Amino acid sequence: MCGIAGIISKNIENVQIDIVQTMLDALKHRGPDGVGLFQDQSVAMGMRRLSIIDLEGGWQPLYNEDKSLVLVINGEIYNYIELRENLKKSGHTFSTDADGEVILHLYEEYEEHCLEYLRGMFSFMLFDKKNNTVLIARDRMGEKPLYLFETPSSIYFSSEMKSILTSGKVEFELDPIAVNEYFHYQYVPEPRTMIKSVRKLPKAHYMKISLDTFSIEEKKYWDMENSDPVEGSPGELILDEFSKVCDLVIRSDVPVGVALSGGIDSSAIAAVASKKYSGSMKAYSIGYPGRPENDERNHAKKLANKLEMPLNEIELSTADFKESFENLIFDMDDPIADISAFGYYSLSSAASNDGVPVLLQGQGGDELFWGYSDSVQAVELTEARRKKVSLKERSKGFINGFPSTLKVKKGYRPIFQHLSDDFKVAEASFKKYCTDSFLQKLKGTSVYDITTFDAPWDRSDILITRLMCDNYLLQNGIAQGERLSMANSIELRLPFVDYKLIELIIGLRKNSLENPDYKNFPKPWLREAMKDILPAEVLERPKKGFAPPLMEWHNAVFEKYGDYLDQGYLVESNILTNSAGIFLAKGGFPNGNFIKRLLTVSPISFKALVLEIWCRKMKSITVIRN
Repeated sequence: MCGIAGIISKNIENVQIDIVQTMLDALKHRGPDGVGLFQDQSVAMGMRRLSIIDLEGGWQPLYNEDKSLVLVINGEIYNYIELRENLKKSGHTFSTDADGEVILHLYEEYEEHCLEYLRGMFSFMLFDKKNNTVLIARDRMGEKPLYLFETPSSIYFSSEMKSILTSGKVEFELDPIAVNEYFHYQYVPEPRTMIKSVRKLPKAHYMKISLDTFSIEEKKYWDMENSDPVEGSPGELILDEFSKVCDLVIRSDVPVGVALSGGIDSSAIAAVASKKYSGSMKAYSIGYPGRPENDERNHAKKLANKLEMPLNEIELSTADFKESFENLIFDMDDPIADISAFGYYSLSSAASNDGVPVLLQGQGGDELFWGYSDSVQAVELTEARRKKVSLKERSKGFINGFPSTLKVKKGYRPIFQHLSDDFKVAEASFKKYCTDSFLQKLKGTSVYDITTFDAPWDRSDILITRLMCDNYLLQNGIAQGERLSMANSIELRLPFVDYKLIELIIGLRKNSLENPDYKNFPKPWLREAMKDILPAEVLERPKKGFAPPLMEWHNAVFEKYGDYLDQGYLVESNILTNSAGIFLAKGGFPNGNFIKRLLTVSPISFKALVLEIWCRKMKSITVIRN
């Protein structure tokens, strides 16, 4: 686990190892244990290491037997033991016990098809000296990020935006489309970033670069919708695969802990993983002063006691949230307007203080098993729309009783993100805060583009699952969880986003009828899988999301930082009008009515404040070199 950065260039003089070192310095939190560097004529790359597996020998860059292949990797290959044994049988020799070394030997066998064998979370760069090519890749679910800044003659890459900005090559200019999407979604959908000239390599993609011609091939290598149909009992199959996942994610040469709430997702991980773990797995749970009704620490403690797990309780205070807010936004690396970020950060900080560098968490369970009411509603509405469109298209397919050429409708939207209240508020009100010049830059664009498809589609439930995973899960949950854990030098592992488990769930859906009833019985397959593992009270407990004292936290941060919006960066950049900056600086609250605040302008004001602070912090580290 670490942070990686580098430069690939067709002009040898542009490959400067000192720039790579500067980029790596900005990633020290991701890898406090040391640094490794490599330079060749057209390539310079390096890593910051957080030692998790093979503490003594797993230093990077990693090499194959004749050192013709060079690798830097951020992440973990969970199935490295099985892969290594098979590769040894094929005659490969290993020089370390590091999980990442299997990539080099798989590449010798399969080149870019090596990605098909990897089970884990990763972004990496592999330099093939013999063929003078570079392979850059990212894991299937996008757990590990990779930012790219590209010119006609060079590619700069890094694990974080702040590292890219310290390269001295990137102009700090916001992308108007990204700004508009951010105010609607509360994050910037990939591959776009908030900076106009920087993008992310999309999840499940690789780039292959020929250094002789500087030609680039970029390709997607996996899609959950292509999973094969699966027959059998969903509960039994899911429990079996989930158990295998837990066997893999506890592989570590350092202590492993688990984030535990009162919900079924984290409880399932704690129950299954702790029984397989050779030591005493420590649990971490968050709550609030006074233990209000939405505090889940009592539920977590009861299960932890049953599982004989020590529990560290973390109390989130308004004062701590207010004081840490500015640094929290900087640590998130991407602007994400989710107040739950403080929870992610506090859990990771507690684990770090305890000397527990690996933390298991339950992200992905809600998206995969229908834990959100909006996703269930989206499937129902999208299926109704699909049937309506299909009927229309079929009726167009015949003229006077004879088949005609069927024209597929273009630009069709399933019912998805625009069910959220935040999205509705942004659609109704964001433009009134913007300058005319900013709105002019948005002409011809739409925030619906990321969820617009050709119609008809085959399965609405599978489509919505993918949209949930590609958008809210990846851009909001996984992104802030990964950045804020790494800010504390903690490796976050997410068993529910293992691709084999996801393929099983999609495959079962292709062959089985699933009827999620969010109000009465959400997550039916997961509950069935865990019926003999978890107590009935956990399985029957209603879902509770992250529920801090929202009004108190909101007021606190605007009291301390709200004035930033008055004549701030967003106003100076001609995004917000002067009057909008003044209004939103007060929290965007007209008359002190909290219900009105929450349902009208509060989401816009909070997003504006997060973005304002993000811009100030990121711009402060941006230095342009000659």
